[in-house]
Amino acid sequence: MAQSRHALFQQFAASDWDGFLKGVEKEGLRVDAHGFIAQTPHPQALGSALTHPRITTDYSEALLELITPVFNSTGAMLESLRDIHRFVQQNLQDEVFWAASMPCEIDGDASIPIAEYGSSNIGQLKHVYRQGLAVRYGRVMQSIAGVHYNMSLPDSFWQNWQQLLGNTESLRNFKSDQYFWLIRNFRRRSWLLMLLFGTSPALDASFVAGVQHDLARFDDQTWFGEAATSLRMGDLGYHNNAQASLNICFNELGTYTKTLDRAIHTNWPAYEAVGTRRDDGQFIQINTNVLQIENEYYSAVRPKRTAESGEKPIQALDARGVEYIEVRCLDLDPFSPVGITAEQVDFLDLFLLDCLLSDSPRIDDRECERLDDNYKDVVASGRSLSVTLCKAGERVPVGVAATGILDGLQPLAEQLDALQGGETYRKALAVQQAKLAGDEWSVPSARVLHAMRESGLGHRDWVLAMSRQHQQTLRSEALSDETLAEFQSQSAGSLVEQEELEASDPRPFAEFLDAYLKS
Repeated sequence: MAQSRHALFQQFAASDWDGFLKGVEKEGLRVDAHGFIAQTPHPQALGSALTHPRITTDYSEALLELITPVFNSTGAMLESLRDIHRFVQQNLQDEVFWAASMPCEIDGDASIPIAEYGSSNIGQLKHVYRQGLAVRYGRVMQSIAGVHYNMSLPDSFWQNWQQLLGNTESLRNFKSDQYFWLIRNFRRRSWLLMLLFGTSPALDASFVAGVQHDLARFDDQTWFGEAATSLRMGDLGYHNNAQASLNICFNELGTYTKTLDRAIHTNWPAYEAVGTRRDDGQFIQINTNVLQIENEYYSAVRPKRTAESGEKPIQALDARGVEYIEVRCLDLDPFSPVGITAEQVDFLDLFLLDCLLSDSPRIDDRECERLDDNYKDVVASGRSLSVTLCKAGERVPVGVAATGILDGLQPLAEQLDALQGGETYRKALAVQQAKLAGDEWSVPSARVLHAMRESGLGHRDWVLAMSRQHQQTLRSEALSDETLAEFQSQSAGSLVEQEELEASDPRPFAEFLDAYLKS
C-alpha cells in the first residue's frame, strides 16, 4: 500500500524545510471624521495609485489597498504591513482608515467615487473596468473590504516533494498540479475559515437602504445576522448571477484557464443591452461578456502567477504555471490595527499545507454544489449550534466538523514546530481550538457583536471608535528615518512613473482597448 502524503512529508528533515513564502494585500476605506465614505482624491503624499508598489486603490478612490512584498517569516511580513499602515496613517490628515470589512456610512452609488488612475491608456483601462463593475453590480457592493493572503512554497520544497512522490513531469507542471490539489481541499474546507475568521456579522443601515433582506435590528443604524459569521461573503456582499453558469470547481489548470477565457469571450445579453459606451462616447465597460477580465471572477481562492508587462493573468498562468495561492475570503479583523494577526497567518499556513498533504480527489458537479451550500450555510448561520454540514453523504453539526478538522491538524503542527523549532504552529492551532471551546463560542463574529453591545454603539460608531484607536496607536509609532525616506521616495517616484506612462503611449484609448482585447 502506498504511503500517505502525510507520511511522506514526515521524511522531511529540518535541512529540507525552508518554510512558507507569504504576502498580504489589505484593503480599507478612507472615511471622514463622521464615519462617512471619503469624497476626497487619493492623497498625493501616498503617491500614484497606478504605479506605487505598496499603496494603491481597489474599486473606489476611497478604498485603499496596501501590499507587502513576499517574506519567508510571519513576523517580517506583518512588520512590513504595519510600516505601510504607519506611513498611510501619517498622511490621512483628518480622515480615518476604516477597520472593518463592511463599509462606513454611504449614500447609495453616487457617494462611492470610482478610482481614478490618470490619463494613460493603462490607467484608463483600470478605470473603465471599474465603471463596468458599477454598471453590472452597482457600486455599493464594491465598497466592501477584505484581506487577501498570498502563500507559496519555495522550489526547494517542490523539488524534494516531487522526488518523494516519484513524479517525473516538468517542475512547472508538477507545481501547478499540486497547487490545484491544495485548492480542491481548500474548497472542501473553506467554510472553516469563515467560522474561525468571519468578522462581519453586522452592517450599517445605509448599506442596505432600499434592499430587501432578512437581517435583524441591532439599533436604528445597524442590522445584523443573528448567527452570521461574514455578511461580506454572503448574498448581501460579493455575488454575481452571471458567473453562476461558469461552474469553476478548480480541478486543474487547463480547465480553469479555459473556463475563464470562455467567460471573457462569451456575450451576456444584459451587458450587451447596456453597451460599452454612453451616448457621449465615454466607455462604461471593457466588453459586454460574462467577465470583462479574469479578476472580475469572484472566488474564495485563486491560483496566481505574477504577470509581465502587457500580459494577462490567464496568459501568465498558461505560460509559466501557478506561482502562488491567493486566499480571498478573509474579513478584516477590526480588533487588529493592521486587519490580520500573526496567529491567523500561521494557522493559514498550517491549514493550507494540510490541504496539500490530504487526499484530494477531483470535484464533480454534485460535490461542487454541496461545497457551495456548506460555505453559504456557515457564512449565513455558522454560529448556530443547529447548523449542519454535508460531509461524506451525512449531515454533521458544524461544531463537530470544525473540531474534527482542527484536531486532525495537531500532528502536522507538531511536525512543523519540530522542523523549525519553537511552538509557533501549536500555539496558532490552540488559538483556533479555544474559539470553539464550551457552549458559547468565542469566534470573532460573536466577539464583534459582544463588543458592540458592551460599548452601547451600533456598527458605524463602534467601528469608527476602533478605527480611531488604531490610528492613534499607529501614529504614535514613529517610522525610522530610513523607512520614512524609502516611502517618500516610492511615492515621489510613482508620480513620476505615472507621468512617464501618460507621455509614452499617444494612441487613442479606443485603439488601445481594441488591441488589448485582441491580444
